[in-house]
Amino acid sequence: MSRRKKSSPPRPSHEKLPFPPEQRPRENSPAAGAGKTNRPGAGEPEPDYYRLKLRAVDDLVTASPENSPKVSRAELKKYHASPKLHVADWIKAILLKWWFAGVICYFLIWGLSTMSLNQWDHLLVLSMALGGVTNLLTNSIYRFMAKKTGAYDRWMMFPKPTIAMLPLDILYAALLILCTVMTYNGINMAAGRALLGVEPLLFGLFVTLWDLLFLEVKRLLKRIFADAKAKNA
Repeated sequence: MSRRKKSSPPRPSHEKLPFPPEQRPRENSPAAGAGKTNRPGAGEPEPDYYRLKLRAVDDLVTASPENSPKVSRAELKKYHASPKLHVADWIKAILLKWWFAGVICYFLIWGLSTMSLNQWDHLLVLSMALGGVTNLLTNSIYRFMAKKTGAYDRWMMFPKPTIAMLPLDILYAALLILCTVMTYNGINMAAGRALLGVEPLLFGLFVTLWDLLFLEVKRLLKRIFADAKAKNA
């Protein structure tokens, strides 16, 4: 009578194991203790890093200037990434005006110099170009650079952000160009010869200086009317 061999239980395949045989974690490896909450031999449990801080999330979502603590500007600057070279706002505003006026001169005075245009037609083209650039580009860049609403309004003759200001910007640009032409003529007449020619840098400088002068007059008039209104009240 033949004796049957007892069959050994089937060994689990590699697919059913959490790790292949060659990648099984050792006892002291981090993966071996990943599912444990207590360190072996330690009395305190490991902190649960996946537990949501629900109250902190709610505080962050419902935060507003009214329920937030007051923090000094010096403390906030510690966490701001600021450029190494700090340029004042007034310098950026003036350089932007100067640059755009110089670009208008380069393309529409030098660029159209070979065409025989009537003086008044040339003035109309320059006024429309400078007024359009002021309304659509310069003022838009000022609003984009402003750290708070209205910070650059003092550098705009018509700061209202609407296309309806475009005709006023064109008329104001015509005034600036007329004053610039008078400046060139006055200097050349005083010198008795054509001392200054029209070129982008000097043209942009004259336009910018006249613009700053008119903006200062506007601020002065606003203060005068505000003082008169306060006295009458």
